[in-house]
Amino acid sequence: MYVSSLLFVCLGWGRKRMEMEMSLGGGMEGGAAYLFTLVALVVGFLVYFYAPYWGLRKVPGPPTTPLVGHLPLLAKHGPDVFSILAKTYGPIYRFHMGRQPLIIIADAELCKEVGIKKFKSISNRSLPSPIAGSPLHQKGLFFTRDSRWSAMRNTIISLYQPSHLASLIPTMQSYIESATRNLSKAEAEDVTFSDLSLKLATDVIGQAAFGVDFGLSKEGSPDKPNKDDEVSAFIKEHIYSTTSLKMDLSGSFSIILGLLIPILQEPFRQLLRRIPGTADRKIDQTNLRLSSRVNKIVAKRACEKQRGSKDFLSAILNARESDRASSDLFTSDYIGALTYEHLLAGSATTSFTLSSILYLVSQHPEVEKKLLQEIDAFGPHDLIPTAEDLQHKFPYLDQVVKEAMRLYIVSPLVARETSQKVEVGGYVLPKGTWVWLALGVLAKDHKNFPEPHVFRPERFDPACDEEKRRHPYAHIPFGIGPRACIGQKFSLQEIKLSVIHLYRKYVFRHSPQMESPLEFQYGIVLNFKHGVKLQVIKRSIT
Repeated sequence: MYVSSLLFVCLGWGRKRMEMEMSLGGGMEGGAAYLFTLVALVVGFLVYFYAPYWGLRKVPGPPTTPLVGHLPLLAKHGPDVFSILAKTYGPIYRFHMGRQPLIIIADAELCKEVGIKKFKSISNRSLPSPIAGSPLHQKGLFFTRDSRWSAMRNTIISLYQPSHLASLIPTMQSYIESATRNLSKAEAEDVTFSDLSLKLATDVIGQAAFGVDFGLSKEGSPDKPNKDDEVSAFIKEHIYSTTSLKMDLSGSFSIILGLLIPILQEPFRQLLRRIPGTADRKIDQTNLRLSSRVNKIVAKRACEKQRGSKDFLSAILNARESDRASSDLFTSDYIGALTYEHLLAGSATTSFTLSSILYLVSQHPEVEKKLLQEIDAFGPHDLIPTAEDLQHKFPYLDQVVKEAMRLYIVSPLVARETSQKVEVGGYVLPKGTWVWLALGVLAKDHKNFPEPHVFRPERFDPACDEEKRRHPYAHIPFGIGPRACIGQKFSLQEIKLSVIHLYRKYVFRHSPQMESPLEFQYGIVLNFKHGVKLQVIKRSIT
């Protein structure tokens, strides 16, 4: 804010000086005025671009390219760039996302310092360019700040008690069974499993968050559009809204400006969203339609007298009606944003991890064999595991899930922002510094994970020496501290139920159309660029 004000003061003074000199009519004086204006512009822009760097100049980092910072390195190496730079500059270094410097934390003990020990000084999430240009995504729990975040979290976390999660198992299982029946009809052809898993995860979270049955995983071809045009349109808009949140130079023009010249992002977003054919207009129109659909669902549920409390939306509405403080906290726009955030967080991330598991297991026969043995030994194939069973009777499945989440971590970076001056790793960071935890670097650190690019679930065996030696915060795919993902147990329950049911009936192999290695899209969360394509083979169980 200070820098922006200084820039406009410089510009304003230059303009006034020019007007004064021109009013005197002197040619030389007029030239001096133009020169002064030019100097003011140059100084203003230099201050604007370099002020964020100046407060962090003592933190090591690679040389920057003016305007774009280190974005060319990100384009060249993808998320691997953070591991590459950590080897050169150490566990804490500076990375410029365009104009904005980030302090990258690439060490487990330092992540503990940021996420737990000094949480009070680094409690908020920074607002990256894609979210800054998307009001729909700003009012959920993920990006709310300070006392509002704390109050919202305390209310919401009560909805994730073990008893409630256990009660959701029949709902999850019914959608998983529908998705399995779909696979039986696709046995003779390749299946883009990442699409099917997204439909499955969206159905489950749709029921759990909205109390709405989207019906995406009901019987029919996995690739067949849903018959309900309203539902189909909603899901398409949801997927587009998610994939448009890009953290590189492939986003919309206003998002790119937000990376390079943040002060111009909002004015250009307001302009471009009115111009047909622009990506900003498409994103804006999509988000408006999504908001409208979500608000209709919220309004309809709010009018129901006997809504129960099984889904997230009903529970939040009940809390709002029973408590004055909750009424002020959970206004209609925040309820809509929270509910949609659950759909976003509970579908894309869960789908990505489930697809990653099948992709990895299908190319490792020894892992598949051990996994099938554990699943078959549990009992008859129509016996549905309880929440306690999932926690205690599938230790190897637990190791497989952890190893898949380590190799393909859905959120390689976790954003934080300092709320006051604080020292981290020996460096004093000013208020407002963006501190990002490089979870993807931790997951590939050979000190904690020997042969880090090898898929070896046994490394997470509690009896394994590697597991015993490992730093307790070396593997934190759901984040760390009070800001960790509150839905992690929900997600793991759904993933484990899905894997068990799928492997009771099928095994999977890579399609000849599957690229190797996998290619990814890099946004707020990681996604597959071309999907995960698999061949389905029905098991013959004697």
